[in-house]
Amino acid sequence: RATETVDGVEKFVVTTKYPDLVPVMQMAKSEATRRRMLLAEETRCPENIRLLQEAVALRLDAARQLGYKTHAEFVLEENMAKTPDSVLEFEKDLRQRLDVLADSEITEIEQLKQADKKAANETYTGLYNWDFRYYSNLVKERKHKVNEERVKQYFSVEPVTRGILDIYQDILKLRFDKVENPPVWHPDVTMYEVWEADNSAFLGHIYLDLFPRQGKYGHACVNPIQNGSENSDGSRVYPVAAILANFPKPTSTTPALLTHDDVITLLHEMGHLLHHICIQTKWAHFGLDSVQHDFIECPSQLFENWGWEPSVLQKFAAHYKTGERIPKELVAQLVAAKNEGAGLFNLRQVFFGMFDMAIHNTEDANVDVEATYKALREQITRFSGGSGPGCGAATFGHMMGGYDAGYYGYLWAKSFSADMYATRFTKDGITNARTGMDYRREILCPGGSIDASVGLERFLGRAPSSAAFLESIGVANSQ
Repeated sequence: RATETVDGVEKFVVTTKYPDLVPVMQMAKSEATRRRMLLAEETRCPENIRLLQEAVALRLDAARQLGYKTHAEFVLEENMAKTPDSVLEFEKDLRQRLDVLADSEITEIEQLKQADKKAANETYTGLYNWDFRYYSNLVKERKHKVNEERVKQYFSVEPVTRGILDIYQDILKLRFDKVENPPVWHPDVTMYEVWEADNSAFLGHIYLDLFPRQGKYGHACVNPIQNGSENSDGSRVYPVAAILANFPKPTSTTPALLTHDDVITLLHEMGHLLHHICIQTKWAHFGLDSVQHDFIECPSQLFENWGWEPSVLQKFAAHYKTGERIPKELVAQLVAAKNEGAGLFNLRQVFFGMFDMAIHNTEDANVDVEATYKALREQITRFSGGSGPGCGAATFGHMMGGYDAGYYGYLWAKSFSADMYATRFTKDGITNARTGMDYRREILCPGGSIDASVGLERFLGRAPSSAAFLESIGVANSQ
């Protein structure tokens, strides 16, 4: 960790990239430090507000010229939701259910912060955005004894990556061969060939670019490089894709160590990656980018479930020094804490979706992006932004990265992934390769060539339900 001496005091140098930002926001006891860090993050790229404001107006103008009232109406016509009213009803219903959970979670967090302020002989003035991660993590530590620093010792990036590849390998009947001395754009990048497990066919190439560096995209995503397709002679053009992530880098004394959240992120992104590789369509147009945007997160969210299965974690989570398998009681603590803060966490997702709809499902070309973001965040998430400068909308990359009028899809798709996991994989066995091949055939292979609801009903044997999703996050289902 780089340091600088300021006024005779040695201080750590941190950036706003995830490996720095998240640990500071989760563990810095000083509220002033957390506030400074969040403001540094949210005052970046202020010029983006003007650009997003302009994009919103241009999108509305284009939609009107095509005969639509709003940009959202234009976008959603081809999605599973079909109309803005369907999305708004979904978000409204989920928000009401989550508010019930959030009421008790907020009370618990308030009590912790009030106690901290009393101990410091300071006045309690409320909960702020820079408090969310810190106190949510504190609740998890105190109630479930989950110590993230201890957990990380068992998630070294290389065995975790191999373990995750093994999950996909076993369930989807694939094989991953690491390419030695690959032609890559940075020494940190690794490359794999993907084959059918029985060696009957080559399927494509994948790249894993997992660590941060100057100028690199700051979040986690999958970038399709080449879509699969069929040539006129029947031969295949093979798909290629890369994961971009920003996990903590190895140091001179330790390998790259992941939090459990990082492990879930890697499972998620690998789900996108293998969706891309497994698509088998004649035309390149029907690749990953053409999958309906309120379904595209579903295959990646499905595989997050394996990161909560004790039997799976026991296979690849081992202490980086001793090789000892992760203790069962530590896994039990992680699983017990899974839904801790689920109300507030998912309300944040509702907020992002509602903000997206507020600026894209409007006939007002001059809707105030910054004011809308700040107002909705405080109303929905229950945390105040304070009186300082900055607006998270400036770095809300989804709004300029293809998720305009589509952010709701994260929660929308999660209801389908939870249904598939509970109905087929939990019932048939989480490593059942026959179920995995059904999933590959009905969900992954068609890409964007069919409406996602068709593949869902074939795989489930019925219309999808949200009951499993609501149960999975601890929300009562009154349907």
